[in-house]
Amino acid sequence: MQRLCTPWRPLTSLVGRSRPLIVHRRGFVVTHPTRARAASATAIPVSSPSPIQKVRLRDYQEECIQSVLSSIQNGHKRLGISLATGSGKTVIFTQLIDRIKPVNEHASKTLILAHRRELVEQAARHCNSAYPEKIVDIEMGNMRASGAADITIASVQSIMSGDRIDKFDPEKFKLVLVDEAHHIVSPGYLRTLKHFNLDQKNLESPILVGVSATFSRFDGLRLGAAIDEIVYHKDYVDMIGDKWLSDVIFTTVASTADVSKVRKSANGDFQPGELSDVVNTEQVNEITVRSWLAKAAERKSTLVFCVDLNHVSGLTNTFRAHGVDARFVTGDTPKVERSERLEAFRRGEFPVMVNCGVFTEGTDIPNIDCVILARPTRSRNLLVQMIGRGMRLHPGKENCHIIDMVSSLDTGIVTTPTLFGLDPGELLDGAAVDDMKEIKDRKEAEQRRTEEAYTGRPGTGSRGPNRTITFTEYESVFDLIADTSGEKHIRAISHYAWVQVGPGKYVLSSPGGSYIRLERDSTVEEDAPMFAAWEIRALPPGVSKAPYAAPRQLLQATTFVDAVHGADKYASENYPRTFISRTQRWRSGPATDGQLRFLNKLRSEGDKLEASDITMGTAADMITKIKHGARGRFAALDADRRKRERQSTMAQQDREKRMLREKVSVGSLVA
Repeated sequence: MQRLCTPWRPLTSLVGRSRPLIVHRRGFVVTHPTRARAASATAIPVSSPSPIQKVRLRDYQEECIQSVLSSIQNGHKRLGISLATGSGKTVIFTQLIDRIKPVNEHASKTLILAHRRELVEQAARHCNSAYPEKIVDIEMGNMRASGAADITIASVQSIMSGDRIDKFDPEKFKLVLVDEAHHIVSPGYLRTLKHFNLDQKNLESPILVGVSATFSRFDGLRLGAAIDEIVYHKDYVDMIGDKWLSDVIFTTVASTADVSKVRKSANGDFQPGELSDVVNTEQVNEITVRSWLAKAAERKSTLVFCVDLNHVSGLTNTFRAHGVDARFVTGDTPKVERSERLEAFRRGEFPVMVNCGVFTEGTDIPNIDCVILARPTRSRNLLVQMIGRGMRLHPGKENCHIIDMVSSLDTGIVTTPTLFGLDPGELLDGAAVDDMKEIKDRKEAEQRRTEEAYTGRPGTGSRGPNRTITFTEYESVFDLIADTSGEKHIRAISHYAWVQVGPGKYVLSSPGGSYIRLERDSTVEEDAPMFAAWEIRALPPGVSKAPYAAPRQLLQATTFVDAVHGADKYASENYPRTFISRTQRWRSGPATDGQLRFLNKLRSEGDKLEASDITMGTAADMITKIKHGARGRFAALDADRRKRERQSTMAQQDREKRMLREKVSVGSLVA
């Protein structure tokens, strides 16, 4: 980072003031602390000032701004913008500062919130460049804002520290901007928003605009607690097609790492320490490096994502053992050294940069032409953030090669194929975005065919009289409850013992009789949440005539994966893990006498189950299906089967009569 040549000196007009200020001087933002310090300690370099009016916007950026302004005119106050990484969201931020007018003569200030130092510094550079006539403050660490600047950029951790937020008068702010807004429902952000009267819809509050490339929460928390509507969406796939982002090709590698035993952390992703133990091995690191040498050795700038610091060290060492000049950066790398190494990587002085959690958000390195995902994840957001590092355009860069080191796929792992709606086990080799879309289209068509064939629900195919439908036949209720094909998908996402109790309907039971029901809602409008989770609490005997309390909705989600993750988070906090987890040892033991008696009621006298025939976990799942409607479902399926058999018999008789009438033979004709 550049530094001022001369130390900071207090200006005459500021003598005696106790509050800190930002002084603008020759392309730098310098914090004026309460005690004299060298200005170089907090200097942030900015580019040469240029008037905001001269910025030439991309068509979608102007379209996005107009969507925000239109929503504000319609009375909305808390807005979200969904934009792919590399779309220029900071440009949109700075434009909005000028375009959104004060609601009154007192409310003219803007606050920009971020959760990382890099994002704060990046916003400060852009604001000083765009608005050289405005006062810009920073509230972060030892840098303290005055509360009176035209624009304040703050880290959410610092602004909520002690009483630092008290100097910001909510009535004087017209606009609050939030970068990487998928974090906006975390406690620090919500407390900050409450100070500005933005914790709920409020006509007197400033306008809130949050921007994110990944507007969903892996932990199931509802973004609706802070944002009322998404006013604009531009997906990274769309931007690649429009040539605003670099094209991407994908290769997936079947790693030998087995993450099936790795537990989840508090945020729902893999627990880093345990994940590192299975990923950071000599064998897996060797596969990773050899995959890069085979598929991307000609790439000039490769960014590698690791699990933790030990993984960074191990993988860097493996690259260098193969003669590759790989260097690493972590959060503990000294700032000056980190900056120098990053600049050398930008200049292409070495081909491989290994990192752990440093470059997932807010880092602009457009020359990256290869990304290695050496860390498995259960989070779609994290996957998109990592891939997004390689999507920026750069002179001479044709595309970015994503190498995804996938592991055991029976654990809800998220891989690059899943971003395109493909099976996580789909192995790819050099597949471009168009290839992925074509594969997805074929998969969706196959899914529609499957739904028609095995559920009897009409798809989008032919509706004419010659349409053929096939059905899954169950000879008994036991055959129905023994069919585990319905659990395959949800159990690839969750570690818990979900069972399918009907088409699109799943149940997770607790030992006290309470349960969570997760189901697809086919009655909702287009673009509305498609899945919902409900809790049904069992009531103690004698409390009520009804055995259960009224269902309570836990969440709604637009995707099945988000719904499962949200329901899992609630279950982990309210139900005993020893009962709901599929990995508990008791589930592999023999079924109990009580379970066998319950299940044998469904079997013929000469076909009873014994303890050695079925595990305790499988028996528990079957009993759950029976308690949640398997008998009724089988009766309906059986009645439908008998009806189809009658219809088939009548149709066959009609065909035989018609053929008999149409048959021509030598002989007398029958009158």
